[in-house]
Amino acid sequence: MNLAASLTQVLRLDDHSQVGHARRVVQKLAEQHGFDPADAGRAALVATELASNVLKHAERGELHLRVLPHGDGHGLELLAVDRAKGFDVHACLADGYSTGGTQGIGLGAVSRLAQVFDVHADERGAVVLARLYREDASGPDVRVGVSQHSLHDDPACGDTWHVTLGKQRLSALLIDGLGHGEEAERAAKAGAQEFAGNPFSEPQGLLGELHHAMAGTRGGAVAIAQYDACADSLAFIGIGNIGATLVGGERPRGLASHPGIVGGQYRKGQVFDYAHVKGNLLIMFSDGLQSRWNLQAYPGLASRHPAVIATVLHRDFCRGRDDVTVLVIDLETVHA
Repeated sequence: MNLAASLTQVLRLDDHSQVGHARRVVQKLAEQHGFDPADAGRAALVATELASNVLKHAERGELHLRVLPHGDGHGLELLAVDRAKGFDVHACLADGYSTGGTQGIGLGAVSRLAQVFDVHADERGAVVLARLYREDASGPDVRVGVSQHSLHDDPACGDTWHVTLGKQRLSALLIDGLGHGEEAERAAKAGAQEFAGNPFSEPQGLLGELHHAMAGTRGGAVAIAQYDACADSLAFIGIGNIGATLVGGERPRGLASHPGIVGGQYRKGQVFDYAHVKGNLLIMFSDGLQSRWNLQAYPGLASRHPAVIATVLHRDFCRGRDDVTVLVIDLETVHA
């Protein structure tokens, strides 16, 4: 299975008229990706409830949208994001509960309508996830989450990523093309295209192939992580300012990168091997995200769905002056 990069679509929510807009956007997106009328209507209802919930509890926020590969078709990912004081999750999941004078069917309905539902709420705000697949679709949910945004909502993004899942193994790529805009995007896409052709090649040789493919472009920072579930080990190689962390066990483990520019100039990269990582989270991020985050400051967040984790980190640590990508992978998904 291949998961390829796509920008997160963000719908602003600061007025009740935008609830209808969110509903229409999601229904159209569902129809364009193979949902029948009943499933598209289900997606539209979830969008309505999520958007309404943000306005009830926070007065403003965002709805983040992404199309997901699933089986022989696609699914939809919806994430409601706010920066309010949070809310009582258990109370909001109960039918009949409302703080806005409505029927109070919001999150309880969403949890039943979505095949995947998760939520994190604390004093910083809330992130609510709903993943929806066609009723006739088969295949498990893949516990990979990503939040990818270009600077100033530019159609071109200098960040890109790719994840390939094989039998008992996984290979993940994150590239940050130098700068931002079309030339940075061209550099990143050249590397990603090369990676997708043979993602399980030996990491050092694969990095060399990306270097060759990105020559003649601006070049960029590159990180490759390959997980072998049978050996319970992860190999990592990085050049430039891609951050990477393994979260699990007693304390997080930062993954080391070397200075340089892939496609430009760098000294020979070194592969680092990490053992006993089953059940860990692999978090990779471009330098559009601040590096001084700590999941331990968010009680319970590390056990949430990777899509929720990626969105919380983007919400709270985006620098706002570059493209930004946060990729979160639950390595347990390789064993599923």
